[in-house]
Amino acid sequence: MSGIVVGFDGSPAAEAALSLAVEEAQLRKLPLRLVCTWEVPPLEYAGVAFAPAPDYNEAAKRHAETVLAAGEEMLASSGVEFETAAIAGHPATVLLEEARGAKLLVVGTRGQGALKGLVLGSVSQALAHRCPAPLLIVPAPSH
Repeated sequence: MSGIVVGFDGSPAAEAALSLAVEEAQLRKLPLRLVCTWEVPPLEYAGVAFAPAPDYNEAAKRHAETVLAAGEEMLASSGVEFETAAIAGHPATVLLEEARGAKLLVVGTRGQGALKGLVLGSVSQALAHRCPAPLLIVPAPSH
């Protein structure tokens, strides 16, 4: 895609990122691609990993589609051309792939580490080190 890619998980930081991405899309006259990733981590029991059952995968995918529907509602009156995608995989891996050929990748950061609010989250940090497109990392709004 040659437009703007937005990582979206429905969090307040992702909503702030989407809002800024819409402004950029309007200024640049570019389409948006709203991406929500989903994955089911292996379940562990007594140190042994088990592959998740297919219904876990389907539930995770349905959740991502629900999150995207909320994003679509936010975009409905923006006048910006957009598409959505629920993609299986780790967020950083998927977004790095989605950013190939994009004019801009926009993500929110929740900074869930020990110094919440002062540091980037793990996905944002991975993207900052390897993103093939310009990257805009939007902090969560302060309460």
